[in-house]
Amino acid sequence: MKAFIGYLSMSGNTEDMANILKNVLVSKGCEVEMESLDLTEVQSILAYDCIFIGAYTWGDGDLPYEAEDFFEELNEYDLTGVHAACFGSGDHAYPKFCAAVDTFADKLNKRGAHVFHQRLKIELNPETDDQILECQQFAESVYAWVINKKEIEHV
Repeated sequence: MKAFIGYLSMSGNTEDMANILKNVLVSKGCEVEMESLDLTEVQSILAYDCIFIGAYTWGDGDLPYEAEDFFEELNEYDLTGVHAACFGSGDHAYPKFCAAVDTFADKLNKRGAHVFHQRLKIELNPETDDQILECQQFAESVYAWVINKKEIEHV
C-alpha cells in the first residue's frame, strides 16, 4: 500500500503524530511519503492508496493559515475513490477542540473521498503511553480499512 501523510504543525505536536502513523504503516510494509501540507498540491496525492491529513487548530476552531491554499485547492478535484483519514492535535483550553480535523474530514467527504469514520484527536503532544497507543491503533485501523476496501473493490 502507498500512503501519503500531509500535516501542518506549529509546535511539533501534529508532526509527532504523523511520525507515529508513518512508523506503523512502514512496519506493515507500506511505502509512505510525508510532507508539510503547505508544500503539497492536491493532484500529487491522488495516486496514493490512502491519504492522511493532519492539522492543528488555530484560534477559535480555524484552519491554520498554511492550510488555506491546500484546503481551497480541494474544491478543484473529484476525490471519488480516494481513501482518507484525518488527525490532529489540539488544546482543550480553546472552545473548539481539534476543529481543523473535522473541517478537513468534512471537506474530503464533500469532494467524494471515502473518509475513515474515526478522527484522531490528541490533546497537545502524543507523549503518554495511552496517546501513543491511540495513534498506533488509529494507523492500524486505517490500514486494515483500506486493505479491506481495496479487496472489495477488486472483487
